[in-house]
Amino acid sequence: MRAKGICYDTGFVRDGGNSRARFDPAVVGRELAIIRDDLHCNAVHITGGDPERLELAARHAAELGLEIWFSPYPLELTPDEILTLIADCAERAERLRARGAEVVFVTGVELSVMNRGFLEGASTDERLGRLLGDPARRPERIAAAGARLDSFLREAVAVVRERFHGKVTYAAIQFEGVDWDLFDFTTYELIRSAEVADRFRDGVRGLVTRPGPVAITGFGTATWRGAGDVAPRSMEVLDSDEVTGAPLRLTRELERDEEGQAAYLSELLEIFDSEGVDSVFVFLFALYNLPHRPDGDPRDDLDLASLGIVKVFEDRNGDTYPDLPWEPKAAFATVADHYRGG
Repeated sequence: MRAKGICYDTGFVRDGGNSRARFDPAVVGRELAIIRDDLHCNAVHITGGDPERLELAARHAAELGLEIWFSPYPLELTPDEILTLIADCAERAERLRARGAEVVFVTGVELSVMNRGFLEGASTDERLGRLLGDPARRPERIAAAGARLDSFLREAVAVVRERFHGKVTYAAIQFEGVDWDLFDFTTYELIRSAEVADRFRDGVRGLVTRPGPVAITGFGTATWRGAGDVAPRSMEVLDSDEVTGAPLRLTRELERDEEGQAAYLSELLEIFDSEGVDSVFVFLFALYNLPHRPDGDPRDDLDLASLGIVKVFEDRNGDTYPDLPWEPKAAFATVADHYRGG
């Protein structure tokens, strides 16, 4: 692999709220230095919905010499609102690139299911439910969403390339049917579940036979036993506020399985490496809105639903890095070992 990376979350924005309540620039810089020095990453996929936070994190990454995948992540926006966000971010990414940073601009992530205007439905769950719940109409709905997304991406890429003069991509779900001639990388959110495990490697091999470099983003699993079997849905064990989307508690008691999460990532990294994927980004470093609560009601330990490779504390710092409010999970060492030796 050329680019060995991880996703760094600056906060998901929904209805004006931000999933990462505190965003301390000093902590951001420290975490990105750990990503480079201890995880042995040479690239970072910086995601979020706040352009200023994205730019701040990207500046820190640039100072550290990391390749930056600058990635606005819209949630529940209309196409016009997405376009406004992307245009703003493209200008910010170009400022960094013009100063010498290596920057790839990501023109959105899974837009068709995460936002309005491409699929029917007022929420991600409703859109996916309508898409998958009626097999007879599924091809028709996929085709319609693909046509809407294609029209949007053509407009969005033109807007981006007017403002940003580096390489451009889009983080797609496979059914979206993206025209990759528009982009410099073919990039997929590619998550293995038990249903596709027997053909997952062949699928990756098929992707890399296409012209141009292939990148894989968005792959990971939660930290409960059995999560890897349902990895794309492993966060569905969360009860969330219907209005704000804020996580409340787990739907049931779960068993912690950090080794299972680590094994899952190890297996996928080996596949991506051996099959010739150009760039990979583990999802993800930390989710600050899913804290580890080892005491009390097991259903309150939201970290079990987190795909983060560190567990975040609410009221104390960790032991490995005493200045930071988290502790590495087993997957942290797994990723570091793979990237060090890869």
